[in-house]
Amino acid sequence: MGEQEPESGGGAARARKPAKTAKAARPARKAAAAAKKADAAVKAPPAKIVAPKPPKDESRTALVRRARRIDRELAEVYPYAHPELDFENPFQLLVATVLSAQTTDLRVNQTTPALFEKYPTPEDLAAAVPEEVEEILRPCGFFRAKTKSVMGLSKALVEEFDGEVPGRLEDLVKLPGVGRKTAFVVLGNAFGRPGITVDTHFQRLVRRWQWTDETDPVKIEAAVGALFPKSDWTMLSHHVIFHGRRICHARKPACGACPIAPLCPAYGEGETDPEKARKLLKYEKGGFPGQRLKPPQSYLDAGGKPAPPLGAAG
Repeated sequence: MGEQEPESGGGAARARKPAKTAKAARPARKAAAAAKKADAAVKAPPAKIVAPKPPKDESRTALVRRARRIDRELAEVYPYAHPELDFENPFQLLVATVLSAQTTDLRVNQTTPALFEKYPTPEDLAAAVPEEVEEILRPCGFFRAKTKSVMGLSKALVEEFDGEVPGRLEDLVKLPGVGRKTAFVVLGNAFGRPGITVDTHFQRLVRRWQWTDETDPVKIEAAVGALFPKSDWTMLSHHVIFHGRRICHARKPACGACPIAPLCPAYGEGETDPEKARKLLKYEKGGFPGQRLKPPQSYLDAGGKPAPPLGAAG
């Protein structure tokens, strides 16, 4: 058939055929690329990563584009990102978040089963014997202060909110031991209301990425929130915190195993050798447990492991 085409158009038609084939193959290539990114936490990127620092005069538009691209990349690496505190209702999440101050989510998750088994409701915890609560919370550290906080917030829930956790920021921050960070964790994950959780990981990473140079958590919250649609805030927090716990560590970030290295102005502050960097990875598909005793199924399907119960080996 090709030989019968007019000479004037045949060459052009034949030249276009490979383009059609390439276009048809794009979905398959995209799927393959997405699969690779999802496993990026354990697969080292190319040995030489060109990671130019954004210019000092980076425009607002360029900053927004770079920030949103980082979040999209992290969403592909951590499609199962989730709050790493075990909870079954807003009250449990509120208490667990208060207990997580100055300790790990893992330690809280190992401690709260006994607490919630004995005191399943605000009414139960409000009427508890403080010394008995302290004994349960001892592994979390600062157990006397934390006992006072969780019992105090339980009493406030009973007296002011009929034993129900309120779904408004202005009400939550009035509870003993509850600040904006805790309130946004509860609002975003128990009520589905967008919020940015500015914990130590979040603060560290957004400054490394030059999204903001603010140091006050409230100002960081405002600055970063302005870069993203409000509907993205809760999952953005999970993506950043997951990355901070697993790859972009405080003391020695695993730059050479980082899937967003080409977008990071702080690339090179940590280990850049891919093999050495892989040894620094935490939690992610490397034989380490996650923070939760009962993580979401999507996390388990991706190769994540549940945390051991309190006192268990490993």
